[in-house]
Amino acid sequence: MGTLDGKVVLITGTAGGQGRVAAQVFTREGARVVGADIQAAANAETVELVRRAGGEMTGIAPVDLTDPGQARRLVERAAGVYGGLDVVYNNAAFQRFGPVPDFSVEDWRTTVTAELDIPFFVSKFAWPHLVARGGGVIINVASMAGMIGGHVPPMVGHSAANAGVIGMTRQMALEGAPVGIRAVAISPGPILTPASDRDLGDDRAARDAITAKTLLKRFGRPEEVVELAAFLASDRASYITGANYPVDGGATAW
Repeated sequence: MGTLDGKVVLITGTAGGQGRVAAQVFTREGARVVGADIQAAANAETVELVRRAGGEMTGIAPVDLTDPGQARRLVERAAGVYGGLDVVYNNAAFQRFGPVPDFSVEDWRTTVTAELDIPFFVSKFAWPHLVARGGGVIINVASMAGMIGGHVPPMVGHSAANAGVIGMTRQMALEGAPVGIRAVAISPGPILTPASDRDLGDDRAARDAITAKTLLKRFGRPEEVVELAAFLASDRASYITGANYPVDGGATAW
């Protein structure tokens, strides 16, 4: 018996990285998952991996969640797949990095749209579906960048957007409590995914600079974030709302 038996979960950004692992972990725990991404082929691979392991997952892709119309249509389709929604896991995001003087207006708007607009759009349109089920859970993936500054890489847009995600989560918890909706944020530190591993390549100086801020002196693994998310989505976490959980190897502790 899984901790998420009977739950219907919409997870965004399931084509790889933390989103793919989330689909695997949540279905392992008994949830039925609808996974969405802009990358159709990679999202289909996730669906195949989940089904091969005995999980129940439906993929919807491609979808551009920076477009509110597409976000609304995704939520309506997702709610129709298994007859409702119990959990929304806002994992999808992308960002650009750079120092303030060199960070263009386009870089700023792209980052804020991709990191702050996406979880707002999806949550807004999912809200009535959660209420219709008697309540539910919204999990917003933020970042430790929303809590502290960082030298490597310079991250003014990333920091601002994720501070916004954390603040938005608190407000969602406040407004959601009367209708049975819990809202929580998770703020990962440096997590090594296939994409980040590819981007860093053999740049040992960059890798060392990133992990130096952590107390554990290493990158995190996607499952170290996702296992917490699975707990927060479950009824075992029924007294938790409005909180932000750093999963950062201690980077925000000093």
